[in-house]
Amino acid sequence: MGAYTRTFSINAIVALFVKFPVVAYLIGFMEDFIISIVKTGPIPRHVAMIMDGNRTFAKRHRMPLKEGHFAGANALVKVICYKIGIEHVSIYAFSLENFNRPKAEVDTLFGLLRDKLRMISQYDDSYARYNKVSIRIVGNRKYIPEDILKDLEWIEDVTKTKNASKVLNVCFPYTARDEITFAIKSIVEKRVQGEIESRDKIGAKTIESNFYFGEDVPPLDILVRTSGHTRLSDFMLWQCSTDCTIEFPEALWPDFGFVSIMSILMKWSYYKTLQLEELTMRGKESEVQEAAVPVLLKALPQAPPVATVANK
Repeated sequence: MGAYTRTFSINAIVALFVKFPVVAYLIGFMEDFIISIVKTGPIPRHVAMIMDGNRTFAKRHRMPLKEGHFAGANALVKVICYKIGIEHVSIYAFSLENFNRPKAEVDTLFGLLRDKLRMISQYDDSYARYNKVSIRIVGNRKYIPEDILKDLEWIEDVTKTKNASKVLNVCFPYTARDEITFAIKSIVEKRVQGEIESRDKIGAKTIESNFYFGEDVPPLDILVRTSGHTRLSDFMLWQCSTDCTIEFPEALWPDFGFVSIMSILMKWSYYKTLQLEELTMRGKESEVQEAAVPVLLKALPQAPPVATVANK
């Protein structure tokens, strides 16, 4: 308990210090200054985050597991910075694999997600509505309890306005394999119903348009997974395969804040600028193309005659 009390006291002191008007003003000024610097270069349209490390954070600070998830939920608003011009932010809120966890923890995650989304969207001056952010639930909704789903759909409706220019995609519950399976089933049904005239009309774009994300989502530019684990955990496997920068910072999600995300955005913007300059020098434009048709084996040249020295 000593370590937990000591950690809590330090955090409480820091939080109290930041609330001083002068300190808050200076921090806000510095954040706006950093944002203005980042905005001078290319801006990613779509950023996705795997929010990993809440459990480890709780164990490291000797606090209840629920408090670790609560700290992770509070960290979300600090990281989502729409002031830069990012159009879509996608977060991995709950995986289908998470249902294997103890029921008490699953219920905690469901409740925290609903309460946090309601808090940032309930009133006209709440974060989402003030910043014109539309919240969308992306995933297999049949796994969501009816009472939770009702609240989430209300949040979607209240933030889906004509003025909304930014989107927060909450992947809940979600896995990439389930999304791809859903897309294939949807395409098969449309083919049977005659909405798709021929199987020759089915391509990569057809699959993408039938994902849970839908058609109006820009390509993924950056995927971030915190806590240092270098795996994707079945998140947006299709979307991160082309022209996507993947980052694995060591920081746990509750410790991943404004400076952490800004450093990643600056790095991406720098290398994107170099890439665009190179394309300009070559006289080419960046574009997404369908995969090339592979070379057929029958089109290959004949194999050379077999020779052996075994009997010599």
